[in-house]
Amino acid sequence: MFWPMLAVAVGFLSIAVLGVLAVRVGIEARRLGDQVARTTRRVERAAQDLEQAATGLARSGETLR
Repeated sequence: MFWPMLAVAVGFLSIAVLGVLAVRVGIEARRLGDQVARTTRRVERAAQDLEQAATGLARSGETLR
């Protein structure tokens, strides 16, 4: 009777460990998604700034020397 009880206990603990790890992976995936969203916004802002600078430069007719 000892071995079946031990097998059930080990099975329960392994499922519990996998559950904890799944939660940690979910949290880190959410953090990564937030970081990607912030970086995307920064890149979009930089692209807009570059486009505005290029438009102003093209209107003025100056060259970059």
